[in-house]
Amino acid sequence: MRHHFKVFLIIAALFSAQNSFSQSLDGDRLWKHLEYLASDEMKGRESGTKENLLARDYIVAQFEEMGLDSQYPDFIQEFRFTDRRSQKSIGGYNVVAFVPGTESKKIIVVTAHFDHVGIGRPNAQGDSIYNGSDDNASGTAALIEMARYFSENPPQHSMLFAALDAEEKGLQGARALVQDFPFELEQVLLNVNMDMISRNDKNEIYVSGTHYYPEYKEILEESALGSKAKLMFGHDIPGTGSDDWTRSSDHGAFFEEKVPHLYFGVEDHEDYHQPSDEVRQKDKRFFLDVAELILNSLKNIDQKGSNL
Repeated sequence: MRHHFKVFLIIAALFSAQNSFSQSLDGDRLWKHLEYLASDEMKGRESGTKENLLARDYIVAQFEEMGLDSQYPDFIQEFRFTDRRSQKSIGGYNVVAFVPGTESKKIIVVTAHFDHVGIGRPNAQGDSIYNGSDDNASGTAALIEMARYFSENPPQHSMLFAALDAEEKGLQGARALVQDFPFELEQVLLNVNMDMISRNDKNEIYVSGTHYYPEYKEILEESALGSKAKLMFGHDIPGTGSDDWTRSSDHGAFFEEKVPHLYFGVEDHEDYHQPSDEVRQKDKRFFLDVAELILNSLKNIDQKGSNL
């Protein structure tokens, strides 16, 4: 009898995990954002270009259509920085939306950078547009749809969704947000950053940060139950050089201010920072699976975060 009861519990747990992973995001809409942001028309979305402004305005329009709030006029936080390569002063624009929490004063900050590196050296096929489909139209598209989800399903914690500019210029947008954050930084429970989440030949997505914040590992493991994408942990061990992603993307600006973070991203692939980082139809399933996994993680962190 005990054996049969144990089997029943295992089956019930698996059934619960599969049910908890029912699709919450609109895959077609997610893919539409990716296709537009990574199109040749956007010419790589380099900060300081008119195409970067087109990307900015597209994100603003999405947030406006959702009826979201913001602590910044028209969702835009302006900043300036000096480009390290050209030494020119460039205007940057973060796009920031806010969903108030129902129970907690703590804030979960969700970030993804929408800029890329623009036009550069042509490849063998003569293509000089660095589309940045995976890096990071993918994270931006997911951020837009996650903002939509939580606008329709109010979270316990407030959530701030920031599409950040000038990551490729040295995390400039993230540093500007942290320096001019519209609340006390002590109110931030966690930064969840997404950068390169749409393709991996091994079907793997990494989450970096649990070395420093191990209290989130169990929640993440539970959140991945039933996912077709494989959640991997690592790339956050001090002293491992380029294998340590702790400061590799916008979450680095939060880490430097001692704000906890979790960073979702794939390992580098052959198209990283190449004109060949274009939209690929075969990655559509993986992209949606990963976006759903990250959303599931956000939902569980929102429900359990105050008890950590």
